[in-house]
Amino acid sequence: MKIKIAIPSKGRISDPAVAILEKAGLGLKDASNRKLFSNTHNSDISVMFARAADIPEFVADGIVDMGITGLDLIKESNSDVEILTDLKFGQTSLVLASPEDSDINSLDDIKSEIVVATEFPNLTDSYLKSHGINAKIVELTGSTEIAPFIGIADIIADLTSTGTTLKMNHLKIIDNILDSSIKLIANKDEYFNNNEKKNLIGTVNISINGVIEAERKKLLMMNVSKDNLQIIKDLMPSMTGPTVSEVLSDREDTVAVQAVVDEEEVFDLVNKLKNSGARDILVVPIERII
Repeated sequence: MKIKIAIPSKGRISDPAVAILEKAGLGLKDASNRKLFSNTHNSDISVMFARAADIPEFVADGIVDMGITGLDLIKESNSDVEILTDLKFGQTSLVLASPEDSDINSLDDIKSEIVVATEFPNLTDSYLKSHGINAKIVELTGSTEIAPFIGIADIIADLTSTGTTLKMNHLKIIDNILDSSIKLIANKDEYFNNNEKKNLIGTVNISINGVIEAERKKLLMMNVSKDNLQIIKDLMPSMTGPTVSEVLSDREDTVAVQAVVDEEEVFDLVNKLKNSGARDILVVPIERII
């Protein structure tokens, strides 16, 4: 039983999507050519390149079994898919913004019949109606920021990561509609009712979660004399406690210690370990944690 995974063919999440598949052991054989389909190093799993906005519907309709795309696009298309994992990248927010000199400073200032320009008409309309606002939605496919300044709309609903682009275009954020990031999704029918595909989908999910778990973690390895072992163990902020093993050498008082630690702890920790008697310290990157 084979499965297909849809990933964006271009855009800001395309390269990270390819990278996370490769780290999970699903390297793409035809990634450089960016054909419609690419085989992976697993003969049962192939990848389809598609527009990020189309991926939720492709997954929901069973055209592909899994996909990588943004929560904003999933919600905008109202696609009924199973969200398996937050991939921890592509964080952005869909916000309402008005011109800096506008009297509209918050959601309370927005009146019905206001005109809103956006690439996300469904999300925007649903959010405003949930607050009792019946707005006129103008759908744009780009250059949303300019809409208030050329008379197309009063305010906009647009994606932002830092707010810098909005500020550069003399816009201010007045409300937040949705916080979004990139998700790994699956077709619900295949995930819940097809045992063969469910197992393979689950394996992909576990592998990708292993990549995410391993990010910003390092494996520390060192040799320690038995006299200093307790001090070293007390210093190690490892996941489940350090692993201690015998060292086959002429020095019978020496043991090997290894532990997984957060990357930001490594700088200070290595110095403390060395000062406490650890030697031959190795800092090793981790590809996956299962």
